[in-house]
Amino acid sequence: MENFISLISEALEKNSEQIDKKDEFRNYEEWDSLAVLSLIAMIKQNYNITIPRKDFDELNTVSDLFEYIQAHR
Repeated sequence: MENFISLISEALEKNSEQIDKKDEFRNYEEWDSLAVLSLIAMIKQNYNITIPRKDFDELNTVSDLFEYIQAHR
């Protein structure tokens, strides 16, 4: 999870110490349409997983995103 948070912080250009697994990532000040693309690209590059937009829209927290990736590896 720590490595995943580090990757999210890079994708969102946010300090990793400000990211918690319980956070709703859409509530981050840095969240915008570019952040969506950056996060999806980071997941594709690092985990070789493409999350369908419908599934992505149902994920709310950093932990939800992490668990989705773990389930689809």
